[in-house]
Amino acid sequence: MTDEQLKHKSKFKYNMSFYYQSTIVYFVAFAIYLLIRGQFVESSYTLITRDPIIYLLAFIVVVSLIALFFNLYRNRYVEFSNEGLIFSDRFGSKLIHKNEIKEVKLGKDRRYGKSNALKLVRIKIKTRIRPLIVRPSDYENENELLKKFHQLKLEVEKV
Repeated sequence: MTDEQLKHKSKFKYNMSFYYQSTIVYFVAFAIYLLIRGQFVESSYTLITRDPIIYLLAFIVVVSLIALFFNLYRNRYVEFSNEGLIFSDRFGSKLIHKNEIKEVKLGKDRRYGKSNALKLVRIKIKTRIRPLIVRPSDYENENELLKKFHQLKLEVEKV
């Protein structure tokens, strides 16, 4: 790639903070419940293992950890290049050329009013019936990603 191509290329990784936070919250709730539910008898701690809530919380923690590790392994990101828009993960990538894009709409999710965190980007592609929907808040550097989508929208409108 030339230097000019590198300037116009940018990569936005999938935001994993939700998975980290939920796993930590579930684990802390599980640990606190274990401490409360156990019994201290003569300077020893015994855990009551026949409590179904312990099993439920343990199951939730395990599912949360599996989701976290799967998404870490998947390694999703959106990339802008001179050719177009690239949606990639560890298993493959999908390049959408700029000439394939019919329209780019920047908007808000109507269900939640005027919240900035719930902006949606709808990309209409000439070969697909349904638009491709991207939620910029799901990616790191949300504001820069919105600027790139706005830039893409202006480029598509020129053509």
